[in-house]
Amino acid sequence: MRIVLIGATGMIGQGVLRACLKADDVTEIIVIGRRALPGYADPRLKFFIVPDLAGFEAADDVFSSADACFFCAGVSSFGMTEAAYRAVTHDLTLHVAEQLLRRSPDMTMVYVSGAGADSSEQGKTMWARVRGQTENALQRLAFRQVTIFRPTAIIPEDGIQSRTASYRWMYMVFKPLLVLARRISPASVLTTGIVGDAMLNTVRRGVPPRAILTPTDIHRLATSV
Repeated sequence: MRIVLIGATGMIGQGVLRACLKADDVTEIIVIGRRALPGYADPRLKFFIVPDLAGFEAADDVFSSADACFFCAGVSSFGMTEAAYRAVTHDLTLHVAEQLLRRSPDMTMVYVSGAGADSSEQGKTMWARVRGQTENALQRLAFRQVTIFRPTAIIPEDGIQSRTASYRWMYMVFKPLLVLARRISPASVLTTGIVGDAMLNTVRRGVPPRAILTPTDIHRLATSV
């Protein structure tokens, strides 16, 4: 599989990258980002440096015939206006998706959204409404498959940390409770590795058209044989 990965420096993106590197059937990982990632020397990795995703163009042949895009980039809505959050969450995502679609129309698009996203686009919660708008817009594009991941709690593994300071603090405080909750109900609290494995299995096995996956769905997909 040839995978395009966006958001590889974030907590979820790091987990997805590591899952791809562990997978024998992943032949190439094309990371789109503002800089190369230190500490990775795998020959399957290719870095496509883009200072600003708003200026991304999929003109390079490396984006032809990709099997999937794992879109893991995202920002917290805290302190942002709806217009600013929409520009980063909706507009940039759609711009990148449309660029990739021109080069690889048969690819699978996997988008990391969040539990509580508002598919009606009419709710009172700003971030949920914008996430729902983004999900719906992606599902209208002519990819072979568009799959939406809506995780809730995710435990970072292997030393992975969130880039958001408030999230790092929350994980530090609540990690013992998350670990306990995962022991009681593994399908309700995911790990970064589980999310990555589920994304890969989305491409390997397929999922129902226009699928929106809950934490239970994600866990089942990652652990199914």
